[in-house]
Amino acid sequence: MNRAYLPGILAMAAIVVASNILVQFLFGQWLTWGAFTYPFAFLVTDLMNRLYGAGPARRVVAAGFAVGVVCSLIGTQIVGEFGPLVTLRIAIGSGTAFLVAQMMDVAIFSALRESRWWRAPLASTLVGASLDTALFFSIAFASQLTWMEQGNDVSWANEALPLMGLGPVVPLWVSLATADWLVKLSLAMVALVPFRIIVQRLRPETA
Repeated sequence: MNRAYLPGILAMAAIVVASNILVQFLFGQWLTWGAFTYPFAFLVTDLMNRLYGAGPARRVVAAGFAVGVVCSLIGTQIVGEFGPLVTLRIAIGSGTAFLVAQMMDVAIFSALRESRWWRAPLASTLVGASLDTALFFSIAFASQLTWMEQGNDVSWANEALPLMGLGPVVPLWVSLATADWLVKLSLAMVALVPFRIIVQRLRPETA
């Protein structure tokens, strides 16, 4: 493995580990602290893609996926007040969402590589982040998928409440997903700043 890829792998691993820890701590009514760290995984993927190409970016994604699997396995062994911190559905949802969304990010970024500098990272992150949110929350909490883990009671996540306390009545998990998605979209815009700065410093000819 090229040593130049190591910073990207370490950064991705750090983000995945931090997000798995911080997701246990609430931020307000609809979010956890992990919602503010995980979106930067897309920044790492996009930087690797811009600096080294799609192949190395996919390797970093694979490394992040492996770290996420380990975190999920550890989480299944830690029992909290309501059972294991990581249920089977959460583990499947997390892994599936990460892998599919990040690989989509790589594909979209590569397709837009020759366009203006901001289009590839912005479009790939917006699509990838939206896909990530939809896959994770639906797999982990939707009542239609209770067959995946019948012993896991997700009735709390399907309580009918106004969307984020203001909108139409929807299952609670939809409000959680919406809040998470809005954070991802906001951070996608913010991440353009470090993306531009890092690329200009490391590969000015590609900026």
